[in-house]
Amino acid sequence: MTDTGSVPARVTGPPPPFDAELAAGLAVVQGGAPVTLTPDLIGALRTGHVAAHEVDDDGLRRGGAYTFADHVVPGPPGAPEVTVLVCTPATVDAPAPVIYHIHDGGMVAGTRRSGMTPMLDLAEPHGAIVVSVEYRLAPEHPYPAQLEDCYAGLSWIAGDADALGADTERIVIVGVSAGGGLAAAVALLARDRGGPALYGQLLGYPMLDDRNDSYSTVQMRGFGVWDQTSNETGWRAVLGAAYGAADVSPYAAPARATDLSGLPPAYIDVGSAEIFRDEAVAYADRIWQAGGDAELHVWPGGFHAFDAWMPQAALSQSLTRARQDWLRRLLAT
Repeated sequence: MTDTGSVPARVTGPPPPFDAELAAGLAVVQGGAPVTLTPDLIGALRTGHVAAHEVDDDGLRRGGAYTFADHVVPGPPGAPEVTVLVCTPATVDAPAPVIYHIHDGGMVAGTRRSGMTPMLDLAEPHGAIVVSVEYRLAPEHPYPAQLEDCYAGLSWIAGDADALGADTERIVIVGVSAGGGLAAAVALLARDRGGPALYGQLLGYPMLDDRNDSYSTVQMRGFGVWDQTSNETGWRAVLGAAYGAADVSPYAAPARATDLSGLPPAYIDVGSAEIFRDEAVAYADRIWQAGGDAELHVWPGGFHAFDAWMPQAALSQSLTRARQDWLRRLLAT
């Protein structure tokens, strides 16, 4: 493991054990070795694992339940236009709730089609529209490119709601991993810019803290599928020389925010055996301290993105049900 010199030395206990079913599956899918991302592997990540998990046209149609189209929408001021993928129920009573999806990939990989199967699984029972944004990737486009592209997509949804058949009062922002961190950042930005209003935020094992030095980060060093070195690779790509500096913006790394009041209801989940455990738990706790609404799930023995790697595992199914249950309760209010 590379010693970056930026993370303080810390004595930690042994890592929590992986769930037995997940551990057996992990040994099969990756040969028992951790997947560590270094800068020279970003290109391979984009063209390999991430590209292989993009959803094709048939997957987006879901047997005729959805139609889909790409839209090119205004980008941030002075920046290129942004492409969004809009998946609309074939039969829906407008106005419909919206799942605004921000994809994962460490902010260095992924497209608007990444991770769309679970998003459509989440949306379909509620007749919800899914809008997935294709934001610019680091390191070619450092902060704030990703954030501003995602905010531009949200602004377009609110501005074109009638044409979309969307209910602007029920926009739920959803992201996992890097997408979860970006979703949290967009929620902060929307609050501070005075809109568009969000009805809820679902943050799956979110990437929130560039400092990369939590207890769980050090404890899980070298284990699982996204370790401390991988995390540094992603954050350095986004922040460059500002990585780990004292003045990093909370819109870049939401864990830096000093005020978590006035945010939409949050659902946050994370595995007990992954580096993001402590920052996710702390974020939920600070929302509560600010008088906010947050539901937190820490999945015992879960490594990072375990539900994506092994969606049929029992723990993955529990995670899926918990997210659905939260969204069902939210939309019923």
